[in-house]
Amino acid sequence: MKYDAILVLGGGLREDGELPKHVKRRLDLALARESGEPIAALSAWTAHRPAILDAQGQFQFESVIGARYLIERGVDPSRIFCETTAYDTVGNAYFSRLQIVEPMQWRHLLVITSQFHIRRTEAIFRWIYGLDAPWPYQLDFAASPDDGLTEAGLAERMAKEAESLRLVTRLRERLTSLRDLAEWLFTQHTQYWSLRTADDRFLSSVEMGLSKESRSGP
Repeated sequence: MKYDAILVLGGGLREDGELPKHVKRRLDLALARESGEPIAALSAWTAHRPAILDAQGQFQFESVIGARYLIERGVDPSRIFCETTAYDTVGNAYFSRLQIVEPMQWRHLLVITSQFHIRRTEAIFRWIYGLDAPWPYQLDFAASPDDGLTEAGLAERMAKEAESLRLVTRLRERLTSLRDLAEWLFTQHTQYWSLRTADDRFLSSVEMGLSKESRSGP
């Protein structure tokens, strides 16, 4: 099946700037499923780890490293779009939709992530792509293997995923328009709000008196 585009979520970089094995599997799945359509690599970097710098001191964006992986395997660079704004899955959905998908007028999308991450990804993308949408989106989802993760590491990720999915459910009930989402994203979500220090570490949420739900995003 040919889609209008394939979206591939990022999943962090190793300290040496290389893609982890489970992230490569996401890109490998995109290569296996693509039929000449555009591929959008998503994510700036994860806020859970320090940003990776190259030899010139420039940020290494996850999506750009992912794009390089695709290009090395024969994908024409003109087919690759890089989203370099998001730090989490909510950001992936929000920024991919507003920065790339809607301007390109794509409607039928395949969204790819790892197996451990697929339930939350689907919940988030269906929620955010359904808010005040200019046309009905047809979203399909595909999960790649969790290769490279230890049993303990996978169990930890699965526990975090379950908690984050509960948060997504609460947010989805409360944020029912694109405006509601944008206001929450830029005034309460600590990855995107204005109250961040110059060295990109966040002000203490305890000092700010924020609720648990406001301190972090799913």
